[in-house]
Amino acid sequence: MNRTALLAGAVCVALVIAAAGYFALNPGTAKNTTEQTKTNAFASSSQSVTSTSAGCDQAESSYARGWTTYHGNNSRSGYVAAAVVCPKEGWKSAALDGEVYAEPLVYDGMVLVATENDSVYALNATSGFILWRTNLGTPVPGSALPCGDISPSGITGTPVIDPTTDTIYVVAFQTPGEHYLVAVDVKDGGVRFSQLADPLGSDPLVQQERGALSFGNGRVYIPYGGLDGDCGDYHGWVVGLNADGSGGMISYEVPSQREAGIWAPSGGAMDSSGDLFVATGNGASDGAFDYGNSVVELSPSLRPLGYFAPTDWPQLNQGDTDLGSVGPAFVNQSVLFQIGKEGVGYLLNSANLGGIGGQEFSEQVCSSSFGGTAVSGSTVFVPCTDGLVALLVSSNSFQVLWKDSGFPSGPPIVTGKVVWALDTSSGVLNGYNSSTGAGLFTFNVGGATRFTTPSVGDGSVFVAAGEYLYSFQLS
Repeated sequence: MNRTALLAGAVCVALVIAAAGYFALNPGTAKNTTEQTKTNAFASSSQSVTSTSAGCDQAESSYARGWTTYHGNNSRSGYVAAAVVCPKEGWKSAALDGEVYAEPLVYDGMVLVATENDSVYALNATSGFILWRTNLGTPVPGSALPCGDISPSGITGTPVIDPTTDTIYVVAFQTPGEHYLVAVDVKDGGVRFSQLADPLGSDPLVQQERGALSFGNGRVYIPYGGLDGDCGDYHGWVVGLNADGSGGMISYEVPSQREAGIWAPSGGAMDSSGDLFVATGNGASDGAFDYGNSVVELSPSLRPLGYFAPTDWPQLNQGDTDLGSVGPAFVNQSVLFQIGKEGVGYLLNSANLGGIGGQEFSEQVCSSSFGGTAVSGSTVFVPCTDGLVALLVSSNSFQVLWKDSGFPSGPPIVTGKVVWALDTSSGVLNGYNSSTGAGLFTFNVGGATRFTTPSVGDGSVFVAAGEYLYSFQLS
């Protein structure tokens, strides 16, 4: 059965603006503008949204109520049990004030979205009405940076929500060039605190905060890499700041002469004991091992506990072939999956990463991979530049279950028995049967930023495309 739904045409547009207050703080403590604005998000669109509904599946009956971190949890699985019955388009938001690179988060009936204009929005998850917007400062123009591909540069990394305190944490890059961790009240958009988040000794103008934040051990963990073009004296860092704004900063610097950034959009994966696993990009060395192209385990206090690196790490360093173009993900508590620009997948023992060449298993998966994976049971879904690949994983091997090689895939998520992944070249959101790879539906959302990944909650899937947010009802 084919079903075509058009968002184009005359769709009721209503705009109700109720201004709440405006107040400003100095750049060092973040400029804050909060609007209590409700905007009818059923804005007209010139794009056709097409759903092909072959094999729509009724499976689990529970829906995600909270998607508070990248891919839904600290293990970065991107999975939630959910019934998917011929999904259909929901709403398209009003234009936001900047492009969205971060994954939308879902919490307490709201979708939280951060923009490159250093703004955080809360939208009603059911209607798309804008509930509030808080601006955290002036973003840094691309002309002020020595290289890079984002302009202006504001909030790039995916924020994280602490549901116990109703706080969303974001890292805002502010003019003239400093990163601040800002804690925002998810209920009303009020700023609770703003704290400098640049590691001591770093050059903030060449450090980019692209990786997702992690929350655990009473701290927010912030990864740093470099700008597109690898300019300047940048390093891989992880910073830890207390979630209540108290105390000082803890940090880990990758011991490379230069580079070895921690930049994958999925950020670090955290195990049940609070240890953080991060992947690095190429380092500057082709002689002595420098922890470039590695997976590093860090304690809650950011003390290094172990590492893994492929045996060809010097060649990866020389070729700018980052292992860390994708963040690690847990298949289970003892098995980590890692893949990078080379397209080789690695299974790692999380209790003993094994050092150089210490993988449990490795094999070529695809030409190259970026962003973040998704995990459902023993299946890992890998976004590749030459398609979406499903791998069936055991403790010491994996094999290809299916592959759709028709598009460059953004990082996928899984709702029940359906995999969602964006074609980053065309802006088409695809749905697949997770077991067979059979195509179930497509939605065209138009242009999207690189590494765009959906999120899910309150019975809908949400995806950002440029300056807009789209919702799709699961049933």
